[in-house]
Amino acid sequence: MLKVIQLQQKMDQAIEILERRFLERSELIRLLMLGIMSGENALLIGPPGTAKSQLARSISKLFGSEHWFEYLLTRFTTPDEIFGPVSLQQLKADQYVRKTAGYLPSAQFAFLDEIFKANSAILNSLLSILHERIYFNGKEKESVPLLFLVAASNELPDEDEQLTALYDRFLIRYEVGYLQHASSYEKMFHLPAAEIPVVFSLYDVRDVQAAARDVTISEGLIYFLYSLKKDLEEKEHLISDRRWNKIVHVWKTSAVLNGRDHVSIWDTVYTPHMLWDVPEDLPVLRELFEKRFTEQVKAELESDLPLRKYQQIAQRWLEKESELHAFQFKKEIGHKLGKEKAEQYVALLEQCRMELEETARELRNRLLDAQQREQNMNSFVREKNRLIIEQEKYALKYVHLRVEGERILQMLQGVYRTVFDREIAGADYDYTL
Repeated sequence: MLKVIQLQQKMDQAIEILERRFLERSELIRLLMLGIMSGENALLIGPPGTAKSQLARSISKLFGSEHWFEYLLTRFTTPDEIFGPVSLQQLKADQYVRKTAGYLPSAQFAFLDEIFKANSAILNSLLSILHERIYFNGKEKESVPLLFLVAASNELPDEDEQLTALYDRFLIRYEVGYLQHASSYEKMFHLPAAEIPVVFSLYDVRDVQAAARDVTISEGLIYFLYSLKKDLEEKEHLISDRRWNKIVHVWKTSAVLNGRDHVSIWDTVYTPHMLWDVPEDLPVLRELFEKRFTEQVKAELESDLPLRKYQQIAQRWLEKESELHAFQFKKEIGHKLGKEKAEQYVALLEQCRMELEETARELRNRLLDAQQREQNMNSFVREKNRLIIEQEKYALKYVHLRVEGERILQMLQGVYRTVFDREIAGADYDYTL
């Protein structure tokens, strides 16, 4: 049975260990941990000397795995170097079988550098290992125990059908650059030298993956995914159905790591790194994602701050503002209206007064509650997803929604002031906060 609190403590410990050793890699570290737990492969794009292999190797040590395989691929790399030598004893019996012990088909964790330089003799076997975790050894299909494979490349693949198929097997993609901050260079020469401790067991991964299979996803989030898909297609970014399915699987894994049995919009925050084909597309894709993400957060907040309802009420009376104000003015100057017409306006005024007062007071109280929540918003966001590193960024989304609510409250108060020439009692609010 999955013990969520213990697992979360292990995740926190593992992330802290890695962040001390790998500077400016906080987001990447969390992505790789999410990749391990969901069983998805990761591709790192970047120049040599950015600690790609060292980070992959360090993550495997957290799991205490001795079944680690690492190799630098070139155009001249042979299948023997990756999958093991052909067994001479089996060959004498007319059986073409490789001795895979100690090679990629027997590894639990692996790092393949310059992955796109693999030749066609290697590529076909890699495809089945990466996707189905199967290696075709002669006539036999061997189950591969691979939990996580990180690949790296200095450049993206050319337009080659086999390389494109290989590229599609890497759901998580991340561009790694050199350190940027002066503080990182100060710390770089004093990094921990102690051996990385074992934090997880391999059973942790299996338990998470088993639990993820039972996680549910709501119709709202399915529509969110579909809307995002259509947005990408309008920008001519096409993603295979297989990748969308894997993306949802990562969302479910995130839900398990956050102790839920259902996917939340907060489990989707790292999705942009699963969408791009070239790093230059990431800003555009992130913008598309953030727009849909904010809409979904707003929809989920409707129970706490139903802005749509308040906006509709404010807009309805704003459209009648001039008409009602004119009636009030005519009444003051003694202008005579037909009895039936006057009664209609009196009833409409009373409805307007009651609805504006009730709505404004309710909205004002909810905005005050929102202000209280914002005082500890970083912790609130962390409760939504422990892997989020930029809590302030996501906390601002709530602030923006609160500001939108304040705009609606001003609209309600303005209409009331125009029609009734006074303020709404009990709806006073300090807009300077």
